[in-house]
Amino acid sequence: MTHITTSKPPHNHGQMSDKQTSQLLDEAIASFDSETVPLGALVDVLAERAFGMVLLVLALPCAIPFLYGVPQVMSLPMVFVAVQLAAGRRTLWLPQSLRDRTLKKDSLTGMMDTARPWLRRFERFSRLRLQFMTKRPMEQVIGLLFILFSLTIMIPLPLTNTVPGAAIVIASLGFIERDGILVFLGTALGTAWVIVLMSLAGGAAALISDAINSVGL
Repeated sequence: MTHITTSKPPHNHGQMSDKQTSQLLDEAIASFDSETVPLGALVDVLAERAFGMVLLVLALPCAIPFLYGVPQVMSLPMVFVAVQLAAGRRTLWLPQSLRDRTLKKDSLTGMMDTARPWLRRFERFSRLRLQFMTKRPMEQVIGLLFILFSLTIMIPLPLTNTVPGAAIVIASLGFIERDGILVFLGTALGTAWVIVLMSLAGGAAALISDAINSVGL
């Protein structure tokens, strides 16, 4: 459970600890009767538990390889959540334009079918460790890193969503379970990805510059 929570009564957190994260997400998605789910309504259901739950459900589709469109839709609200995490907010806010975006319930259910085995592996591995990683000021530092990871998801290239999406999924699970090892592993993966992208961008820029110089432009 992440250190940042909403103003709901404390007994909600006790309920959260009685169930696995994957079970809570299944129940949240199943609670909607319509074929489409407004993003704002889904965030409301998850935000009453923790910021980590909201980031997790937004990042899950981003971690699926060769999935296009949905990760880019999810990345912008992820930036908003990450900014608020970095700012130390205790309640989550999204602009109405993002709240009104809809997701197909079938797509969310399919996402959980794909992600559930992996989530359960991490759930079996997780335990209370290095809890300072899930509290201020570290959670604010990690919020800043989440902003970078989310921005890279917006890049419309193959697999650019998978690694940062997986990084946020792992770190978010760490926040929910108060497992600092998972938080560290997730942020380390995301940071390594950002470094790789910067190196590739720098190499591409150097090649373009050399090509321009070779033709005398």
